[in-house]
This record gives sequence, C-alpha cells and structure tokens, in this order.
Amino acid sequence: QVQLVESGGGLVQAGGSLRLSCAASGGTFSSYDMGWYRQAPGKEREFVAAISWSGGSTYYADSVKGRFTISRDNAKNTVYLQMNSLKPEDTAIYYCHAVQGKYFERWGQGTLVTVSS
Repeated sequence: QVQLVESGGGLVQAGGSLRLSCAASGGTFSSYDMGWYRQAPGKEREFVAAISWSGGSTYYADSVKGRFTISRDNAKNTVYLQMNSLKPEDTAIYYCHAVQGKYFERWGQGTLVTVSS
C-alpha cells in the first residue's frame, strides 16, 4: 500500500520561506510523477507544481512561478516544495500527489501552511 506523508508546514510571515517534504513508502517512487496541490479555506483544490518521474520536467501554476521550486530525490523516496517569498494568499493545506499512468494515483493527508501579513 503506497503511502504519502507530508511535513514541513507551519506559520510563517509574508516574505518568508518554507520547504515542504513528501515521503513515499510502499511503492516504486521513482516511477511516479509527483505533484503538489493546495486547498485554501472555502476554495477548490488547485494545482501548484508537478515533476516528472525522472525529475527532468517540472510544471508550475502561474501564481507560484518564480517563487516555488519542486524537486525530488528518488534515492530518498521524497519530493520537495521550496516556497519562497510567501504571500498571505498562499495560505492553504498543501497536498502531495502521486500518479502513474491512468490507473494509479495517491494523495497525502496534507500539511497546513499559514502565511501571516
């Protein structure tokens, strides 16, 4: 059973930085495309960033481009989201997502990021 466990969330002032981690267990991490999504209070879950299984391709939402960086370490079965220049509108629960082909996907339980103004 594949499990994804996020960590690194917390309270930070606007302009600050956080690094989220998502550790995977129970599967073949190096074969999964990984992503980060977020859900703010009262809003739909939205895409933040994604990285291909090899790490060779990355994708970002326009709202975070230039501020956030997604990376992965397949030896550690972990994907990261470095978040810089945080804004109050980045406040949300951040979820890790794994996908492989059409038939496999998993979500983590989420980690809360709160950015104070």
